Amino acid sequence: MSSHPSQIAAGAARDRLPVTLPRLAEMKRLGEPIVMVTAYDFPSARAAEEAGVDMVLIGDSGAMTVLGYPSTVPVELDELLVLARAVRRGLRTPFLVGDMPFGSYEVSDEQAITNAMRFVKEAGCDAIKLEGGGPASCARARAIIGAGIPVMGHVGLTPQTATALGGYRAQGRTAAAATRVAAGALALQEAGCFSIVFEAIPSDVAELLMRRIDVPVIGIGAGPATDGQVLVFHDLLGIREGLGARFVKRYANLQDEMVAGVSAFAGDVRSRDYPAPEHGYSIEAQELSSFRERLT
Repeated sequence: MSSHPSQIAAGAARDRLPVTLPRLAEMKRLGEPIVMVTAYDFPSARAAEEAGVDMVLIGDSGAMTVLGYPSTVPVELDELLVLARAVRRGLRTPFLVGDMPFGSYEVSDEQAITNAMRFVKEAGCDAIKLEGGGPASCARARAIIGAGIPVMGHVGLTPQTATALGGYRAQGRTAAAATRVAAGALALQEAGCFSIVFEAIPSDVAELLMRRIDVPVIGIGAGPATDGQVLVFHDLLGIREGLGARFVKRYANLQDEMVAGVSAFAGDVRSRDYPAPEHGYSIEAQELSSFRERLT
C-alpha cells in the first residue's frame, strides 16, 4: 500500500511565526485568547497547524483515544514519545508540550529531569506538563525548570490520580476543596511554571483564582475566565463513542463519518462495485500479449 502526501496550503498558517513563551505571556497581557488542542500523530498535528492553534499538547489522553487503554495510567513514556515524534513532524508554529505520564516523574527529581529531557531531546517538545499541585509535583516542576525545561502545571481534575479524587468528577466544589485547588495553582506558579491548566473546576472558582495567577491559564471545563481553552482532539471532532465530559463541545462528528465511509467501502467490495475500471491501471495490448506468452 502507498500513500502520496498532499500539499496542504493555508496562507495564514504559513505566515505565522512560531509561538514562544514570550508570545504566550504577551497574549495573556493583551487579553488575546490562547487556543490549545491535543494531538497524537502526524495528521492531527497537521490539522492543528493549518487551523492556526497556538499550543499543542501531546496528551496522555492518547492512552485512551489512540492506544485503547481504559485510562491514562497504563501508558508508558516510550509510547508517548512515539506519538510526540509524529506530532513534532507535523508542526511548525504551535508551542509543543509533552505530557509526562503517570510514573515518569513521581519517584525523584532525577527521574523527572531525565524523562523530561527525553521529551525535548527525542521528540523536540518545547515544554512538558505534569499533574498536581502538591509538594511532590511542585518539587519536580522546580527541578525540571532548574534543568532548563519549561513546565506547565495542572490542577483540578488530574486524570492520573482520578481514583484518589473520587473518580472523573469536578473538583473545587466546596470552599475547602476550592482552597486546595487554589493552593496548588499558586504553588505551581511559585515553582516557576510558565502556564497552568485548570480542569473541571467551577467557573466562579476559576474566575476568582485568575486574579492571583500571573501566568497564562488554560481551561478545560473551568469556564470562560481563563486565558485560553483546550480540548482533546477526538472529543472536539467527535472521533469517539459516547458524549464525553460535560465540558466537551463537539464541532464535528467524524466517528459517524468514518463508520459510514468504511461501511460504504465494505458494501462496494461485497457487491463487486469496487474497484471499477477507473480505479485500475492499464497495459498496452502488445505487452500484455508478450506477458501472456511468457506465462505459458
